[in-house]
Amino acid sequence: MIGSLSGRIAVKAPPQLLLDVSGVGYELEAPMSTFYGLPAVGEEVRLLTHLVIREDAHILYGFATQAERQLFRNLLKVSGVGPKLALGILSGTTVEGFASCVTTNDVSALTRIPGVGRKTAERLVVEMRDRLVDAKAVAITAPELAAAGAEGEAFSALVALGYKPTEATRLIKVAAAGEGGLNTTEDLIRRALQGALR
Repeated sequence: MIGSLSGRIAVKAPPQLLLDVSGVGYELEAPMSTFYGLPAVGEEVRLLTHLVIREDAHILYGFATQAERQLFRNLLKVSGVGPKLALGILSGTTVEGFASCVTTNDVSALTRIPGVGRKTAERLVVEMRDRLVDAKAVAITAPELAAAGAEGEAFSALVALGYKPTEATRLIKVAAAGEGGLNTTEDLIRRALQGALR
């Protein structure tokens, strides 16, 4: 799985993007929320990615933030929402704007996004309510932990293992405050998992 790419922007043609990574050109599709913050063609950029594998194609999607990628992934879990519509939703609103629509049951605001009909909007409100709690936790805690290096890596590992972001944050903070000298990623994960079993 390709998790991120760092390289030079060779082509910008929304929603398509060509990223030159050490001489290899990666074609990506990105939401407008990401495009708005991209530097000019020829400049360097780092994007988080998500790979969608279909029978007829492998499509790589690029995102400026962890919150955008997390929302995209959660949208794909909603019945009837594919990558194209998920990209359209991220292009039609911000992560915060979408969360606000879901938490306030604002179906009509969601229907103003191209491609989102009333039934789809109602399904989004119902199915995304629980998932948004995790997405918000990732958006809030990931940058805080990422600044600490090993703690950020340990956080990502625990979330990948199935822990809720808030629980992963708590376990890592307890593990980091414990004895043991240097807090390597492996040490933090081991102590966090031990703490979870107590």
